[in-house]
Amino acid sequence: MARLLFAAPVLSVIACEGEEEGGCIPYDAREERYDTRDKLPDGGAPTSTDCMLVCQRLGAHRCVASPAPTAPPDGGEPYPPHTACYFTVAAGCASDGRRPEGLQATRAEARCALGTHFARMAWLEAASVPAFLRLAEELKAHGAPRELIRAARRSAGEEVRHTRAAAALARRHGATVPAVEVAPFTSRSLEALLLENAQEGCVGETYGAMVAGWQARTARDEQVREALSQIAEDELRHAELSWAVEAWATERLTPEARQRVRDARLAAFQELEPRVASEEPEAVLVEQAGLPSRDAALHLLRGLQVLLA
Repeated sequence: MARLLFAAPVLSVIACEGEEEGGCIPYDAREERYDTRDKLPDGGAPTSTDCMLVCQRLGAHRCVASPAPTAPPDGGEPYPPHTACYFTVAAGCASDGRRPEGLQATRAEARCALGTHFARMAWLEAASVPAFLRLAEELKAHGAPRELIRAARRSAGEEVRHTRAAAALARRHGATVPAVEVAPFTSRSLEALLLENAQEGCVGETYGAMVAGWQARTARDEQVREALSQIAEDELRHAELSWAVEAWATERLTPEARQRVRDARLAAFQELEPRVASEEPEAVLVEQAGLPSRDAALHLLRGLQVLLA
């Protein structure tokens, strides 16, 4: 028995080598936007020629400044002056969890789709640790209830456990987890916190918890089912925390700011659906890792949209 257990990782690597090269899923990159109202170091409003002084410290690679109020496409109150910072982040499975602002894109080196998938999963779980630690500090700075602060810190610890579980699955399939690099955090307003929370928490983590639960039920690999069962339970609590943070904080915003947070959440849902619709996981990921097929993922997402409408 012991010899078979020791041989299991080796056999997994050999099995991966037998797959066609196209079975590996790279860390493709996509561009995402983050709006900030930060000023220049001298206190002035950024322009498109100097807005990188604001965005570069956040890890952005380009920027577009709107120094004057702009009207939203559907009418309503004009958006205040702001700078759009654009980041390159990893693309792939839609259940990305809570990614921290300034997360630097990377690429996994693996022999097969399973190794790449679990390496990417471990990388994203590891990236969630500083995201939750920052959330805890910001909640404390904004005077949030102690239970929310404690929940954010507990979530960071749970993400450490998730990272270890996913990394073990990645190693089993011959993959190495890339290092997480995050640009230094800067202080931000309560509205900025809630905009990120709406996108990464209320949408990203809520959908991610549903996907993890699906994997825990459908993966053929027993180790995957065991790992995802605990992860899904934790991720559901993380999603609940996101909604609890929004419920507490939105009452402290102006009506205009509350609408911007709602718009950000709706936009995140709208952006997620075409991503899900465009990605059909390979058969080995559906069977062994339990990832939902494209149709199943769309069914999960649309059901969630109805539930949260």
